[in-house]
Amino acid sequence: MIAEQVLAMTGGSGENSYAENSKLQEKAGIMTKPLGEEALREICKTLPEKLVVADLGCSSGPNTLLVLSQIINAVDEYCSKSSQQRPEIQYSLCDLPDNDFNTLFQLSEQYQKKIREEKGDRYEPFYIVGSPGSFYRRLFPSKSVQLFHSSYSLMWLSQVPKGLKDEAFDHFNRTAIYINNESYSIVSHLYVEQFKTDFSDFLKSRSKELISGGSMILSFLGRSDFQSIGEMLYLWELLAEALTAMVSEGLVEEDKLKDFNLPFYTPLMEEVRSIISMEGSFHLKQAQSFESNWDPFDESHENFVEDKSSSSRNVANYMRAVLEPLVTSYFGTDILEDLFSRYANNIARHMYNGKPKHTVFILFLKLKGEEQTLRECE
Repeated sequence: MIAEQVLAMTGGSGENSYAENSKLQEKAGIMTKPLGEEALREICKTLPEKLVVADLGCSSGPNTLLVLSQIINAVDEYCSKSSQQRPEIQYSLCDLPDNDFNTLFQLSEQYQKKIREEKGDRYEPFYIVGSPGSFYRRLFPSKSVQLFHSSYSLMWLSQVPKGLKDEAFDHFNRTAIYINNESYSIVSHLYVEQFKTDFSDFLKSRSKELISGGSMILSFLGRSDFQSIGEMLYLWELLAEALTAMVSEGLVEEDKLKDFNLPFYTPLMEEVRSIISMEGSFHLKQAQSFESNWDPFDESHENFVEDKSSSSRNVANYMRAVLEPLVTSYFGTDILEDLFSRYANNIARHMYNGKPKHTVFILFLKLKGEEQTLRECE
């Protein structure tokens, strides 16, 4: 599976759209705000006439505009305090070609109108452009971007790991759609290698596109436990369980399930640090992690889930917003309502064991200067 051909969040603004089911990603945007402000302060010290920022894996919905709003406010605040002229801002929205850019541009027009009305004479124009394509390859001219931002995207791989469907591995993931406990050591190795390749390509591409001293703020799902693949294992296994039940009832073809594997990997922080070090272009200024409940509307830190039925539907809804185009490309649209209803029931059962959580990584990387990179290569 080539992810670029099938991976997209559910577009539009309907009940099942990503725009209406991306509160988890909103939390990550809020958590990264201080690091973004720090990066922008460093950039603005050089008195740039133009500030170029790119959102990698922007998807479609209000979270993209949340990040843009944070950037505009941070630049305004810094320039007001330092009495310097505000730079023009170019904000690039980057995602795979099947992303719902139309809805995103409509939201952008509404947002620009709102900012003009709010700021009046203090309004400084900013320019929003679309840049479709995979961020595992080059997207921008050399040394043209000052800041990259990416949220909840880098756990998606460029493709299902090579070799996963080779005869030697086929029996390990016959009905699994990801790594499972039975296949952990062997199949996990293939996923790790694919993540290493993809994340290295990502870093290499961005290192060529950033100006000297440019920065990246990244947030994505990870895991904290060496001994397992983390809570995402259970989230995917519960979906595989629903699909397997539908196979047994003749609602889904067994061969289609056998061919369905997710281009997805949640790394350890140690794996992330190692790849950054080996690729060599970036200095990791900060690395943080936080836990977020599976249910995006549950802010409680208590382990007990009071309304498991409602909470499980919330989880199934946001997973559907992420997975619907991918699932449809394999199984068609007829199974969607039944599949995600079963999935919600499976999630509710899992929640009886306690409140499941995601682990989210936040990274602040700064491009190394040419002299520093040369010294390290000697």
